[in-house]
Amino acid sequence: MSTAGTSPSLLCKLISRREVAEKTFAFHFEKPSGWAFKAGQSVDMTLIDPPETDAEGNTRAFTIASSPQEEHLMVATRMRNTACKRVLGTIPLGTAVKIDGPFGNLTLHNNAARAAVLLAGGIGITPFRSMVFHAAREKLPHRIFLFYSNRRPEDAAFLDELEILEKENPNYKLIATMSKMEESQRVWKGETGWINQQMLSRYLKDAKSPIHYIAGPPGMVAGLRGVLNKAGIDDDDIRAEEFAGY
Repeated sequence: MSTAGTSPSLLCKLISRREVAEKTFAFHFEKPSGWAFKAGQSVDMTLIDPPETDAEGNTRAFTIASSPQEEHLMVATRMRNTACKRVLGTIPLGTAVKIDGPFGNLTLHNNAARAAVLLAGGIGITPFRSMVFHAAREKLPHRIFLFYSNRRPEDAAFLDELEILEKENPNYKLIATMSKMEESQRVWKGETGWINQQMLSRYLKDAKSPIHYIAGPPGMVAGLRGVLNKAGIDDDDIRAEEFAGY
């Protein structure tokens, strides 16, 4: 995620935290007055005088998971065993952090005649959660297909609300798939296996001139870009963001 920019730093207070999947938490912060961002953008977040630190430092880049219409600023992350993540998971509510941004251009295209195909793996769902909620709230006419890959339903952040959103926006379709259901304790009636060309073809028969967006671990991003290129999709119609170290 890009962290270049010249916008001034702002302070935001932590309002709440909640577990949204196994070992994955969402953090809700006060949204700075007058501050705006586009769905799919990110911020750099810095802990202020944390009780512990390590070689990775006190700043992390987070894609904003909330839509611009939502009251609070939300980010979500896998809780790795690093000083920054431990502090973020334990600091008292009301603690302020510094944010810089917004950054990034992984945002929904303007031409509504072209479909949007969103390909998410794991915590790569965050920019797409922002996009699909933004599209629903603004009643955008874009056809949106969200393919969301996880090992198990237990690992799929925001899965329930992404399913419910289909009832609000008839132009939006969620295709969630699980690759390790043998390790799950839940019942799953959706797709299984990895996102591949066969799966894409089954759901995208009526997608007009789609633009593809990919967000997830580097290996997944590279693999899906290869799948799309092999299917004849030009790189000009592919937008991608890697989520490494999460």
